[in-house]
Amino acid sequence: MNKVVFFDSGVGGITVLVDAMDLLPNEDFVYFADTDNVPYGTKSKEEIKRLVVDAVDFFDEDSIKALVLACNTATSVVINDLRKKYRFPIIGMEPAVKPASEIFSKRILVCATERTIIENKLKDLILILNVQDRVDVVSLQSLVRYAENYDFHNEKIFEYLEHSFRSIDWNNYDSLVLGCTHFLFFKTHLLKVIPSHVNILDGNNGTVNRLKALIEQKGGKGSLTFIKSKRSASFLEFDHFMRYYWESQ
Repeated sequence: MNKVVFFDSGVGGITVLVDAMDLLPNEDFVYFADTDNVPYGTKSKEEIKRLVVDAVDFFDEDSIKALVLACNTATSVVINDLRKKYRFPIIGMEPAVKPASEIFSKRILVCATERTIIENKLKDLILILNVQDRVDVVSLQSLVRYAENYDFHNEKIFEYLEHSFRSIDWNNYDSLVLGCTHFLFFKTHLLKVIPSHVNILDGNNGTVNRLKALIEQKGGKGSLTFIKSKRSASFLEFDHFMRYYWESQ
């Protein structure tokens, strides 16, 4: 039976997987975490391309109903190459700059990994929307490491966020866009650091709704399989991340 494959460099894509499971409870999912090579945000473009293609080639192409790149960094680097190579639908992540620009009127702060910030995909999105005079970008790369280590209760996270935002005058902003799926684990932390008038947005809804629109829903068993860098993994290795995300929303 064809399955929907979710790919991420590590555990960040679990935040998208959980939302997809809520929307499509009868689909059969595979979650592939490239934990041997996380993080991607500090890697070269060439290395990221190689790692992602190698991961997708691990599967029989005919067994993939759709592929979700639940990783903004991978999406920004390799999604066009993947769409040229494979026949199945491929859905990527897009930072929610568009809804932020349409709903709110002040400046937009986009938080992303170092590689996503460097790549043209985010820059092009901002230019296409003609909001370059309203958008600022900040790297929160270290949040990936905290998430991968399940280190959500470390007080240093707040110190890191406050330091990262030290030059931000929040009076000029009314939206903060999370441009990395790992960052969604830290919404409660962010809400304690940013003013109450600043709204947090992410690209999850857009991604899972696009997935729903592209696949034929015949109804599977609602199964879920985990893989860590081409090795079978148990549900228990990821269950605590899923529960933490559910409970933190």
